[in-house]
Amino acid sequence: MPGGRRIAAVTDAHFDVAAGECLALIGESGCGKSVLASALLGLLPANARTAGEARLGDLDLLAADERTLARTVRGRLIGLVPQSPAAHLTPVRTVRSHLRETVAALTGTRGRAALRAAVEAAAARAAFPADHLDRHPHQLSGGLAQRAATALALVGDAPLLLADEPTTGLDRDLVDHTVDELRRHVDTGRRSLLVITHDLAAAERIADRVAVMYAGRIVELADAKAFFGTPGPRHPYSRGLLQALPDRAFAPIPGMPPELGSLPEGCAFAPRCDRATDACTALPPLADGIACHHPRLPEDLRA
Repeated sequence: MPGGRRIAAVTDAHFDVAAGECLALIGESGCGKSVLASALLGLLPANARTAGEARLGDLDLLAADERTLARTVRGRLIGLVPQSPAAHLTPVRTVRSHLRETVAALTGTRGRAALRAAVEAAAARAAFPADHLDRHPHQLSGGLAQRAATALALVGDAPLLLADEPTTGLDRDLVDHTVDELRRHVDTGRRSLLVITHDLAAAERIADRVAVMYAGRIVELADAKAFFGTPGPRHPYSRGLLQALPDRAFAPIPGMPPELGSLPEGCAFAPRCDRATDACTALPPLADGIACHHPRLPEDLRA
């Protein structure tokens, strides 16, 4: 609430993630994706306010107190791959020390030999090199820090894994390895994955469904195969995201996203949209997976 103003960073975010499913949350920077992730884990700033419900089984995450979040949720019910992994690693401890403590706490493994084997297995799962385990966070590249964070998040086999930009700083081969390992986390059918990403190729590789966020609102929910293939996205913004890819039209969306503190009336995407009309001065509700007054129809999805 800068300057005493209240800013709605995320509004009307209605979605679910089933066991055995991956939902990819995509959208431009600043649209509210990471704020949503922080809210689920109780990691928002002290002056932030939340409303509504976010249920994981019988537990409402938004209503849970810090003791419950710290002792029951984080790491045990929800594993987090953070957007800025270096900031989540203790600078004076090695990666091995981080993993050893996490493995012992979440799996109950005891004994020097058993812990060493479990730590090395956890590192290998995220393609973290064993010969870097005794390095401190400042000695890691961004990609290695990302892999360390992924290894830590996977240790507890949490029912829900929340991965916020899990492929940042990785080359393409490691991106594929990482998303495949995250996918294996849910393919048992007992766990869920919410992945927040700018990497649409990674989203296409891993997701069952896609949620597109713009200016703090979800504007499209779709089956991933239909979204990335045929018939394609229905919201003009979603189509713009795909058309901006180098292997597609390589055409950027014109204009810039609005500031969350000064959203236009009605549809926030209207100033950038070539389909906007006077009807767009009213806010479109999310209905049948689309929040748009002029969604693309099957006959013009490929136009």
